[in-house]
Amino acid sequence: MKCLNNLTDQQLIHLYMEGDADALATIVMRYKDKIYTSIYLLVKDKYLTEDIFQDVFIRIIDTLKGGRYTDEGKFLPWAMRIAHNMCVDHFRKVKRSPTIKTSDDRDIFEVLNFSEPGADHKMMSGQSHERIRKMVDMLPEDQREVIILRHYADLSFKEIADLTKCSINTALGRMRYGLINLRKLMTEKQIAL
Repeated sequence: MKCLNNLTDQQLIHLYMEGDADALATIVMRYKDKIYTSIYLLVKDKYLTEDIFQDVFIRIIDTLKGGRYTDEGKFLPWAMRIAHNMCVDHFRKVKRSPTIKTSDDRDIFEVLNFSEPGADHKMMSGQSHERIRKMVDMLPEDQREVIILRHYADLSFKEIADLTKCSINTALGRMRYGLINLRKLMTEKQIAL
């Protein structure tokens, strides 16, 4: 049995297009958390997130099977763009504008940590994460979006610019102003992390 985890995204896509369903399953497992969480941060509803997440992979499969996928870019930015567009389409349907509010208890800047911290560390960390989340919620929508895509999804500014349909300089500016505004909020509210 071959080890698919060591293959690149492009190799896995080519294998899938040649009929290897396990190759697609490997890509799904590789990126499901990032795509799912990015959708959730946009729609703030677990069930809607699951529906959109499934629709994203249905669209990906249709595109691959239809031979319309090109290897011009990386798979993840392409999949994230599909997810982002599907979220925007959802909000257009319900005639609401999308807002990015992190209403869950998880920190968007959190890095996976496999060691088990003590209860006091968890409590202090949770309080800090909650403060950051509330401050990020106070930012204008365009600044929130760039900060979430950069720090959570690990997208480059070029990928963020493509995803949000703006120039790289605009994405950089939104990030800069978002961070400036976060610093101001910390000062105004005398928040120490």
